[in-house]
Amino acid sequence: MEGVFFQSFLKISDIKTIVFLAILVALFFLIHILYHKKHMDFAVVVMIGTGLGLVLGLAIQFVAGFPDAPMEVAFVSETTTWYAMVGNGYINLIKMIVVPLVMVSIMQVIINMEQGKTMGLLVKKTIIVTMGMVAISAVTGIVIGLLFGVGKGGTVVAEGAATAKEITPVATTIRNLVPGNIVEAMVNSNIIGLVIFSAFFGLAVWWINYESEEAAKPLYDAINASHKAMINMALLILDYMPWAVMALLANTIAQRGLSSILEVGKFIVALYLAAVIQFIIQLVLLMVHGLNPVTYMKKSYATMLMAFTSRSSVGCLPMTIETLTKKLGVNQGTASFVAGFGTTAGMQGCAGIFPSLLIIYVCNVTGTPIDITMIVMTIFVVTIGSLGIAGIPGTATMAASVGLSGVGMGAQFAMVSPILAIDPIIDMPRTMLNVTGSLTNALVVDKHMGTLDESAYNDMSLALQGKK
Repeated sequence: MEGVFFQSFLKISDIKTIVFLAILVALFFLIHILYHKKHMDFAVVVMIGTGLGLVLGLAIQFVAGFPDAPMEVAFVSETTTWYAMVGNGYINLIKMIVVPLVMVSIMQVIINMEQGKTMGLLVKKTIIVTMGMVAISAVTGIVIGLLFGVGKGGTVVAEGAATAKEITPVATTIRNLVPGNIVEAMVNSNIIGLVIFSAFFGLAVWWINYESEEAAKPLYDAINASHKAMINMALLILDYMPWAVMALLANTIAQRGLSSILEVGKFIVALYLAAVIQFIIQLVLLMVHGLNPVTYMKKSYATMLMAFTSRSSVGCLPMTIETLTKKLGVNQGTASFVAGFGTTAGMQGCAGIFPSLLIIYVCNVTGTPIDITMIVMTIFVVTIGSLGIAGIPGTATMAASVGLSGVGMGAQFAMVSPILAIDPIIDMPRTMLNVTGSLTNALVVDKHMGTLDESAYNDMSLALQGKK
């Protein structure tokens, strides 16, 4: 099928495109049968969808002959365009509700919680736990980078497609988190800015209630009802997750050339291993606080798979909050605040392990000595730089810019071009680590606040609750 209509507009000009679209539809029907007819557990169906997506992506690569540039193969480009419509369309659907969900949730928490001491304690403990875990993740990245010798024997890249983004001073970044324009904060997904605005609005409504309960009642009823509606809307959207993860993962695998992956294979292995180690550290943190890590994993692995395939911390926020409150017994206020904070600041994957590994990589490529000064400086820069890294796909360039420039290696940014070229592959474990970091941080903070419902946490019947 030739012509502009088929090749450029419809994006179906090859019989192989039609075949792989038909396969996707057939697999969608299979998921429908398993989920709605056989009534399999939601998390199990998500796991099956993830596995099918991986196989489907590899099948596309196989049929294409594992090309160096898959997107230059006509049927791969066409097929992934349609797959992206499903997968990325679903992510957009989730992002659509993030802003109202966060704002209404924070308002609802503020108007119904004890003011003053409780809120101040929540903010303090959230910052301590979140930034402390980022520092630990930076150490993990450095240790794994040194053990693997990432970058050793690598070729110095004089020029590359990657360019560093403009670096913003830490003080300016923190200042910009306070929204000067609430609409702009919504557009830019400035979650911390939305939390700040919603907290002040909630306090204002609480103040009205303090002076006159009758005058505040309509506002209280509207906020509480809106919160219930937003939770229901989130559950309706999350019901389609098993189909979305299949298209998302198949699309990611199909678009990456095998040669580009092998070129930086050591870095990929190092990052995945570092993510596993940091995840184990998170589980140890739960054990130290008297929480069973096995229970946590059984109740959270659907959320982890969503994070892995979607590559969007913000996109996972509704499911993260729902998992914390409905399955893990975390207080609604703690869940909304800690998870919301974690989508913008303190991400252990994108803003912790990844920039640390990159710094070690560039040091080894350029022959820069990695002494105690460099190590301490890396930990400090990565931890502080984790503030303000937005939780959306594509934050790698900013995280790399902040980390390398912070240790005085911004001029060597072009050397990370081969790594940024396969960013989707390494973004999956990074994003999952971001989300598991939010989950474990919220559990620890809520435990310290004394509001964690441990009977609900240990109730395994809650793990079987799907989105039906």
